Parts: sequence; C-alpha cells; structure tokens
Amino acid sequence: MEGAFFAYLARMRYIRRWGLMRSTEPENVQEHSHMVAVLAHALAVIRRDVLGGEADPEGAAAAALFHDAPEILTGDLPTPVKYFDPEIRSAYRRVEELSAERLLSMLPPSMRPAYAPWLRENYDPGTRALVKAADKLSAHIKCLEELKAGNAEFRKAAGQTRQALEEMALPEVDYFLEHFLPGFQLTLDELEGPPASPS
Repeated sequence: MEGAFFAYLARMRYIRRWGLMRSTEPENVQEHSHMVAVLAHALAVIRRDVLGGEADPEGAAAAALFHDAPEILTGDLPTPVKYFDPEIRSAYRRVEELSAERLLSMLPPSMRPAYAPWLRENYDPGTRALVKAADKLSAHIKCLEELKAGNAEFRKAAGQTRQALEEMALPEVDYFLEHFLPGFQLTLDELEGPPASPS
C-alpha cells in the first residue's frame, strides 16, 4: 500500500536479532540499524578527517540506517543459516532485493529516487565497505557487551567478529578498535573516570 513505508520502518523494532543466541539484553533491528549508522558515520569521519581520505559521513550514515530495511518483510535470518551454502545465500539475497522493491513501492513515485539507492544498496564501493565494517563492528560490540554481562554464549562470536574486522584491513576500523573500542568494556564509573579533586 502506498503510504505505508514509514509505518513499516517503525516496525523494525519488532524484529529480534541473534535468534539462536541467549542474550542478557535483547537487540532488535531498529536498535542495530541506529548503532550501525553511528559507527558508519564515525568510520567515514575517521577516514576523511583523521586519515585524510575521501568519505561521505552523512551518506554512510544514511546507507547504514537502511542497510537492514528489507528484513522488515523477510525477518532476520540467523547467520549460520544465511551462510550455510552459496545457494541459500543467493536465494536469500534475491528475497532481500524483492523486499526492497516492495518497500519502495510504498512511497509516492516522486520520493522513490531519494530512497532507492539506500534500499537497493546502489552506492559507491567506499561507502559500501564502511557500512559493512560498521555492521560487523556493531555485532562485535554486542558480543563484548554480552561477555561483560557474564554471558559466555557470545564468546565464539566475539572472536569471529574481531577476526573479521581485522581481516578487512581498513585503517579506519583499526583506528576505531584502538581508540574507541576499549570504552565498551568499561563500567559507567570507569567511563566517567576519577572524581575531580577539590580545588
């Protein structure tokens, strides 16, 4: 139905992630997409402002916000199932493409060109790499948070996601891992640091 696009997007919060895992804190696709957008924006800023490369932080953030939008209609297929064999992955990719087209059809024709690149993932390879890295980084952070809460269920996933991040060999990812990732393993008191000494 035309006009249902944003109402469907709002339902991302009902789609749970990590379906095969016991989580201390459930995560939904809407929460994940927000975090991926924050991280993709950060990685693009690091690439542009710290490392002197070319990047579009706002474009990376927009791409990340919509990177899992097709799951509104398909649901979140657990990673072990999605990547079980190439045929399943190819078939699921086609389902995601059809879902993206269905979502686009819910917009007035005049608005579709503005959303089509994000839903179809039709943007430059540099942005694509940053969104993919941010997606994996978000998953790794989730694993670290679960481990910090004493949930050993995420130990293997934490190792796998960290290895995947390192294998990407992206300088902006390495920078984030060195400078920002340690903060996710601290308590709130540790993040705030020692109290200021009285003057």
